[in-house]
Amino acid sequence: MNYLVRDITENIIKKLQPNKVVIVFGARRVGKTILVKEILSKVDEPVLTLNGEDINVHDKLAIRSIENYKQILGSYKLLYIDEAQKIPEIGLKLKLMIDEIEGLRIIISGSSSFDIHKDTGEPLTGRKYSFNLFALSENEYCQVENNIAKIDKIRERLIFGNYPELLHIPDREDKIDYLNEMVSSYLLKDILVYENIKNSQKIFNLLRLIAFQIGGEVSLQELGKQLGISKNTVEKYLDLLSKVFILHKVEGFSRNLRKEITKNSRWYFLDNGIRNSVIANFNPIESRNDIGALWENYMISERLKYQEYRRLSSNNYFWRTYDQQEIDWVEERDGSLFAYEFKWKELKVKIPTQWKNAYPDSAFKVINKDNFENWLTK
Repeated sequence: MNYLVRDITENIIKKLQPNKVVIVFGARRVGKTILVKEILSKVDEPVLTLNGEDINVHDKLAIRSIENYKQILGSYKLLYIDEAQKIPEIGLKLKLMIDEIEGLRIIISGSSSFDIHKDTGEPLTGRKYSFNLFALSENEYCQVENNIAKIDKIRERLIFGNYPELLHIPDREDKIDYLNEMVSSYLLKDILVYENIKNSQKIFNLLRLIAFQIGGEVSLQELGKQLGISKNTVEKYLDLLSKVFILHKVEGFSRNLRKEITKNSRWYFLDNGIRNSVIANFNPIESRNDIGALWENYMISERLKYQEYRRLSSNNYFWRTYDQQEIDWVEERDGSLFAYEFKWKELKVKIPTQWKNAYPDSAFKVINKDNFENWLTK
């Protein structure tokens, strides 16, 4: 299969400017390195490429001096560093290069946002542009899929998710092995290595509990009781899981109506395949009782990609009242409210009465398997 042009490509190229750093974040195996190499192939200029996992690179950059960095770069005016978060004090080093070497452009990538943010956040204030890259999006699939095949592909993606390498793995069992290996060897490894957390089983059990609560509010205190750890530890683990692009947090919406619930948040997986690996269930949707959760999780993860790649500024929420009226997804953007319900099958869903009365000017729409493309690909 040919390379799929990523939706974020043109935005990154525009921001690859002199004396600026472009940072590409994303989970392992979502295609960051391939994306950057594709971008650099379009730039008619020699590129110096360094790998943050190479200890020799650490040694070269260790001496933080202008003269040292000028010698390393030579005549290069374009620098690419892969796995940049592995390099100690990378933020300070990049700041010195950008501030002192005229015309230098830098692009770096990393598989966990908390490491790069921790090391580059303050030093690169006003000097960087940050982008998140996710697994393949529905809009990107449009390059190779027609409308006739779309629904069958969606059924498959609800189970196996969107990691790019899955496109080249036709066998079902091989897909399962790939995803299981991703969870055990890559995703959890980011947390265990970088944060020196010893008990990987607790994190895995936490992921399992979250996986079974898709679409419902999550109580940190209740999770702590079930896992035998403190509420604060649960909160720390969830924060880390979001920073390595496994989970995404959604808070409750309220304009201070007395019956609206905002205390607990909802958590979603950024990829359905990872969620299904965690609960060891890759059965097809026809034999599952969680199709509602699969569809809701998939639509939310795809909408996040849509918003990120189009630089669409939106505050995202769910909405629920104490008497069980609820809306799956609320977007607050451009001074307006847009409410969405996710249903796999086309069902007639009425807008909740309390929402309609409280927010009469808001828009309301049901997103199902027959109309989701308009919501995710235009």
